[in-house]
Amino acid sequence: MTSTTPAAPSANVASASIPVPESWIKVLPQGLYVEPGDFFVDPVRPAARAVITHGHADHARPNNERVLATPDTLAIMRARYGDAAGASLQALPYGERLRIGEVDVTFVPAGHVLGSAQAVMEYRGCRIVASGDYKRRADATCAPFEPVPCDVFITEATFGLPVFRHPPDEGEIARLLHSVELFPERSHVVGAYALGKCQRVIALLRKAGYDEPIFLHGALIPLSNLYQELGVDLGDLRPATGLKKDAFVGQIVMAPPSAVADRWARRLPDPVVCMASGWMTVRQRAKQRGVELPLVISDHADWDELCQTIDDVGAPEIWVTHGREEALVHHATSRGIRARALAMVGFDEEGQGEMPEPPEVPVRGGSPTQGELL
Repeated sequence: MTSTTPAAPSANVASASIPVPESWIKVLPQGLYVEPGDFFVDPVRPAARAVITHGHADHARPNNERVLATPDTLAIMRARYGDAAGASLQALPYGERLRIGEVDVTFVPAGHVLGSAQAVMEYRGCRIVASGDYKRRADATCAPFEPVPCDVFITEATFGLPVFRHPPDEGEIARLLHSVELFPERSHVVGAYALGKCQRVIALLRKAGYDEPIFLHGALIPLSNLYQELGVDLGDLRPATGLKKDAFVGQIVMAPPSAVADRWARRLPDPVVCMASGWMTVRQRAKQRGVELPLVISDHADWDELCQTIDDVGAPEIWVTHGREEALVHHATSRGIRARALAMVGFDEEGQGEMPEPPEVPVRGGSPTQGELL
């Protein structure tokens, strides 16, 4: 096994022997199917063999039979799904290579959330990288994105329009802290999804020097605790329950987006409603949700970062899986890169895969069988 990022595709392999990408990776109703390995990448319905890029619910669905993912992603899936995480779970650390059928699979960091990975797949001299979701900005809560030279790069396009150019994260956190200083008699409730966004906002607050306790809605506690168990220091976190209203005066409270506008938030003293999302670029969205302080903080690449990534990987062909596909396809083709939209279904906009799980899915459960995946 190797612990390094895969090298560029070999030029020594005769081009005639290299298979056409579409001949071995296909879009089926169940998802992206890798035929010579007989597995799906992030299947949208339960599969016999699943390679999972990260723990968000629209990529890591329950009830697959055999699951391959990074150790942190498996920990997240176990925490969310219990026994339904998969009948057999196999961990593949970053940089190690595994042969599945006729395909070599390596995970490389995607920079999206803790444990997130790009699936690097090599078959008879052809290398295809399925990036899952990714971002290019520094994030203390997860390993940074690593560009991998490849023949085909499969990219998301959640913010694949030129209008989406996210401001520096530090500036958005400074705006939040300035508001806390301006309104010491009010609480600030920040809407953030349970996996990734919540922990990232907390880490950004700590980096900015905010060392006060941060209060968490109950839905955000399990995964925040898991992050800390996996080595991500988030500082003093406290449950936002069982306290009198004045305990939250001048404090920052994190909650799921669905909670900031419902009766749960009424327990807080005159809350300043904030929302951390790339979609807060669209002011109408913020207004519709009653957001007083929109914070443009995203776990996805913005337009410039998507374009930069296409340059960095140097792939002659780009496949776009979901999001604003047309603009990114046009950008790539205008630069002489072959590009097409895969028109895949089942992947949601930023964070939508992070809405609370259905009640019948256990939050905690036993440990599924550890075994060989594939």
